[in-house]
Amino acid sequence: MLPAIIVGYLLGAIPVGLIVGRLAGRVDLRNHGSRRTGTTNALRVLGPVPAAIVLLLDLAKGAAAVLVGAWLGGAQSADLTAAAAGVAAVVGHTWSVFIGFGGGRGVATAGGALLALGPLIVLIVVPIMVAVVAVTRYVSLGSIVGAVLAPVVAAALAVAGLVPAASVGLAAAAGVLIVLRHIDNLDRLRRGTERRLGQREPVGRQ
Repeated sequence: MLPAIIVGYLLGAIPVGLIVGRLAGRVDLRNHGSRRTGTTNALRVLGPVPAAIVLLLDLAKGAAAVLVGAWLGGAQSADLTAAAAGVAAVVGHTWSVFIGFGGGRGVATAGGALLALGPLIVLIVVPIMVAVVAVTRYVSLGSIVGAVLAPVVAAALAVAGLVPAASVGLAAAAGVLIVLRHIDNLDRLRRGTERRLGQREPVGRQ
């Protein structure tokens, strides 16, 4: 399992947002907006097209980690090893060794991991997240709701035999990490100062 965890971490740690920001206009996302390297800050700082690229690649990181983990786990422990690699990818994304242990909040990478291991979880949770964001215009609130809801949905689906039991552990561990990475957002939501979807962050080129 250790090789899968290491590979999962390294895949997750690839700083996609930082790379896209550099290519899109020599912008270091760590110096602007929320200073995170994920999709929401990329949207706020770089615009919709670069943000979409960041989203897709961060999803791909999580999915790739799970698929590699399943392969390394073999027939005996494919699901468990895949889940461990998926959690490691979320850790890598949020605390990337390549950029001084900074990173994003892990939502897209966790989504990619769950999409590879238990796609029904994502199909149920994502529309709810989208609805929350559509009503409130707070991406952070949608992300937190999704992080809390995913383990519950995963458990119900696992009991029904529709997703692997290991997906519950993946959803729970990723959910805890995501909520922890949103502590500052929770404080701003409480104070009414959280930025809403669509607010751009003006930046100068570096």
